[in-house]
Amino acid sequence: GSKERTNVYREWLSKRLRQHNCVRVLDVACGTGIDSVMLVEEGFKVTSVDASDKMLKYALKERWCRRKDDNFDDWVIEEANWLNLVEDIEDLGAPFDAVICLGNSFAHLPDFDGDLRTIKVALKNFYNVLKPGGLLMIDHRNYDAILDFGIAPKRNVYYKSDRIHDIKTSCLYVNGRPNMVTLDYSIDTRIAGEEGQDVSAFEEGDLCKFRLSYYPHRLAEFKQLLDEAFENPTNHEIYGDFMPYNKDDTPAYYIHAIEKQ
Repeated sequence: GSKERTNVYREWLSKRLRQHNCVRVLDVACGTGIDSVMLVEEGFKVTSVDASDKMLKYALKERWCRRKDDNFDDWVIEEANWLNLVEDIEDLGAPFDAVICLGNSFAHLPDFDGDLRTIKVALKNFYNVLKPGGLLMIDHRNYDAILDFGIAPKRNVYYKSDRIHDIKTSCLYVNGRPNMVTLDYSIDTRIAGEEGQDVSAFEEGDLCKFRLSYYPHRLAEFKQLLDEAFENPTNHEIYGDFMPYNKDDTPAYYIHAIEKQ
């Protein structure tokens, strides 16, 4: 189904974590638990947190349904806020080998004061719950392409995205600075991608429409924020849709892998 992560993503993330000898992973953007479940299945010791108890109910249900599997029985799920992360998880066994914040989750955090203060606090907290040599993996959509050209790439490297029929993009500017990007999705509720199917002829009843809003970060600015939080790391790799960064490409997502000194 569309909720499944792509195999490319599963293999790519698991390989990166294993190459770095990561065992204990903190998922700071658990949501309904999709990434965490994937990593538990891959044998990692996962602790998952989210600020939304409504979202965590889905993760808790998944853990209960699969409790006879020791890996799932050991899966830790708690409520926590990025801005108070160190205090919120002090009893959960920090520091961790890796922190993940994926699926464009970080872009949900507002810049409340307009000076990036909250962004810097959250990133520093990710740094603080990592052990020395630990790895942060954090991503964001290609907001450069969205802000420069007004169009979001349709493909989604995380989900099996052949059902995406259309994405309408709008950008809100405040005092000349991009403040919010809104994506209006149209998803084909039937089996998409059949041979000879004319997608322009879909009836309204075949489409599910929903809206997602984000606080955008340009690549260069976000890299600088990360480097500042991680005190100028010597190892900060950037990937575009799981491939090493190439400035001539236009990926849908950028993923940062930063090592704590």
